[in-house]
Amino acid sequence: MVSRSFTAKKLPQLIHTPKALFSTHIVGDKPILVRDFIHSALYNPKHGYFCQRSGSVGVLEKSIRFNQLEGRKAYMKYLDDLYKRSDIAWYTPVELFKPWYAHGIAEAIMRTTNLSVPLKIYEIGGGSGTCAKGIMDYIMLNAPARVYNSMTYTSVEISPSLAEIQRETVGGVRSHLSKFRVECRDAADRTGWGAVEQQPCWVIMLEVLDNLPHDLIYSENQVSPWMEVWVEKQHDRETLSELYKPLQDSLIKGCVDIIDLDKNHSSQSSIISKTRSIWSKVFPAPRRCWLPTGCLKLLEVLHGVLPKMSLIASDFSYLPDVKIPGERAPLVSTKNGGSSLDYGSYLDAKGDADIFFPTDFWLLECIDHYCSGWLKSLKDRSSNQGKKRRTLTLDTSSFVEEFGLPSKTRTKDGYNPLLDDFKNTKFYISVPTHNIK
Repeated sequence: MVSRSFTAKKLPQLIHTPKALFSTHIVGDKPILVRDFIHSALYNPKHGYFCQRSGSVGVLEKSIRFNQLEGRKAYMKYLDDLYKRSDIAWYTPVELFKPWYAHGIAEAIMRTTNLSVPLKIYEIGGGSGTCAKGIMDYIMLNAPARVYNSMTYTSVEISPSLAEIQRETVGGVRSHLSKFRVECRDAADRTGWGAVEQQPCWVIMLEVLDNLPHDLIYSENQVSPWMEVWVEKQHDRETLSELYKPLQDSLIKGCVDIIDLDKNHSSQSSIISKTRSIWSKVFPAPRRCWLPTGCLKLLEVLHGVLPKMSLIASDFSYLPDVKIPGERAPLVSTKNGGSSLDYGSYLDAKGDADIFFPTDFWLLECIDHYCSGWLKSLKDRSSNQGKKRRTLTLDTSSFVEEFGLPSKTRTKDGYNPLLDDFKNTKFYISVPTHNIK
């Protein structure tokens, strides 16, 4: 549940590629929602991208010594050689900039957490375990001994192969092992969490939101109602196609309510309504919109089982060169012969391709507030209850400059890939507040 740095991947032009040689049984005899198709394509134990490709996430043998590189050209050559030698699908930011990336996150936690209670950290989709090890290393070296000795770090990882890699990575420091555990399960499944945890804790999600399942809604033109998109098999049993149904799924309707896609259509003036109707007849244009229903489901579960959690997440705020239509549309990319190839349709992903979305951080904040119980229904404007969360969104460069050590990722000529090349990534921090007035 992690994604690539674009500094490490050259985005190719759209090319036609042969059909995947992986399972074509994602869709059975009955149609399924788009989010279920995406979840199966990424996480199915038998044919899912993350579960059957143990080499999808890379682990560097040693940290990159940026101060020994001349500048951007030398850094890009270093990465190019690295990818050619390893044939790894990608290296995550926390891996490329280890241990400094994780140390910045640990510093943010240390400044914000209440150290009078045992520190409890959950990481969703821990990748190779580099973040967990980096954070635990930092706390061991910089926090009071009692904080490190009493802390617990739980990784909730859906991929069995990645879970094993995490155990090996963290196990590199013997004292970490008694404080660290991996739970191989889906974090969005409420049954896996057990009883509600009333103690304060931290939840970390690095490049997780981009790989969460999304739904798709469709409208024939600017005034037609939104329809749910389902995926079904054609009569030839090999081709997949879309099926449109009226909105009825609760997660989809919840996302639509939060986004307020129709902008209170019923309250619009008749002039605006007539203008839209005329415009749609003269220039009819279908609309497609991708909804982060996986994010909504995950945050509903997390707020339910960890009501006093603090959250820190990082992800792509936008993606370049997206060919798939629709607002918040994903990139669907696979690796073939050492080169990255982009598919033109999400339906082409059958276990051989990564599917990742940009994160709308304004919408993420809305979903976070919604799931925390503040104005559970956005239609209820009569409530004067205050927000239950204090939130902050920072560019990656601002986050690193505030909590990290940017000098550690700077090359000889002053170029800093972490600050200069990650303009399309942000951090989101959310902590509980006692403001209920």
